[in-house]
Amino acid sequence: MNGDLEKIDDRWRLRFTRRLQHAPDTVWRAITEPEHLEAWFPDRIIGEWTVGSRLRFESRGGEFPAFDGEVLACEYPSLLMFRWGPDTIRLEIVPDATGCTLVLIDTIDELGKAARDAAGWHACLDVLEHHLNGATAPWTPGERWADVHSGYIEKFGPAASTIGPPDAVSARTDAPES
Repeated sequence: MNGDLEKIDDRWRLRFTRRLQHAPDTVWRAITEPEHLEAWFPDRIIGEWTVGSRLRFESRGGEFPAFDGEVLACEYPSLLMFRWGPDTIRLEIVPDATGCTLVLIDTIDELGKAARDAAGWHACLDVLEHHLNGATAPWTPGERWADVHSGYIEKFGPAASTIGPPDAVSARTDAPES
């Protein structure tokens, strides 16, 4: 399990670090352009990547209610931060000699959903890596979520798994709940 959990004041922070063999600009496009987000992000994002802009998040199949967010930071090609419902998502791209490192940080209010959300981000980032490599993942995001969820329960402990997936997650084929 490559996600970590830490307490920050009265909130919790999930952190994922992925080393990618792709140029920072390529990864930037993958985290900001609709045609690339469609491949890996759990919701359709409607809005502009301009600080202060309102964002709308819609499930692709309409099985979950839409919700709002806001762009908090957008610094090409290294930082994207936005409010995703009650969560704050921060994506950092750190260049190196042969590609970059992508750091995804999800700041959440409820410890009980940490294992659920960590499994979701784990699956999303796995799909992103396949997408960047020009490949299709050999499993659905929901299948990948199911494969890794118990590992996050074990890693984070029972208090981090009191809020499980919505009933629709097991039937959802486009992306897991994150």
